[in-house]
Amino acid sequence: MLNIIVCIKQVLDPEAPTSTYKVDAETKRMLQQGVPPVMSPFDTNALEAALRIKATTPSKITVISLGKNLSKPVLRQSLAAGADDLILLEDNTFDGLDSYTTATILAAAIKKIEKYDLIFTGIQAADWNAGIVGSGIAELLKIPCITHAKKVEVHENNVKVECVTTDGYTIIDAPLPALITVRNELGELRSAPIKEVMAAQKRPIITWNSVMLGIEPEKLRRVEMLSLFIPTKISRCEVIKGDNEEQTAANLALRLKEENII
Repeated sequence: MLNIIVCIKQVLDPEAPTSTYKVDAETKRMLQQGVPPVMSPFDTNALEAALRIKATTPSKITVISLGKNLSKPVLRQSLAAGADDLILLEDNTFDGLDSYTTATILAAAIKKIEKYDLIFTGIQAADWNAGIVGSGIAELLKIPCITHAKKVEVHENNVKVECVTTDGYTIIDAPLPALITVRNELGELRSAPIKEVMAAQKRPIITWNSVMLGIEPEKLRRVEMLSLFIPTKISRCEVIKGDNEEQTAANLALRLKEENII
């Protein structure tokens, strides 16, 4: 049986109107009023990749999510879709983590699980878009890392991956265990039947904190956030006039030259 781990991040809904996003200058955190959190879209693609393998190969899928004040109903959606276990890495210290710290905590949890053949993550989270946590986990576990996957197949002790490139795709083979980061081209997460959604809300969840993982996040931080703000967009429109089309064109050229645009 294959042991598959999928790392899923809870994020603020990236499809919500921009007007709902606010910044708390004191805590340097994004605030979103009136819109519930969601599973990061690329991570749901990663879960779908795991479920497709499970459909053809006997497998156990364990979902891991890391954070503070995690929404259990949101993350239970992974169980409704077909995951077998859900582990929440939840602690007050798991807040505002940089990519290195996040990768270190997730790698520690995966080591605690012990059995893993495939690890899936999205290519990046939908909030910070850093795209380096997956590779960081693979480096810490000393296993192969394949990025930008759009199709994944397992053949005995190897994994075959189609990876998106700028001009098409390339095929990569790697021995197991391996970590794969998944793109949206692989496909959206399947819809779960209502019966499974209701059943998932009653299934047990495993919770680990920093003490159980032997992690002190504050000692791992590599990045200090100095400021977080929403850029101010300024729009300016100036109408160039002239007595005729030739004069208007000449005035426009002169104005552009004054602004050092031409």
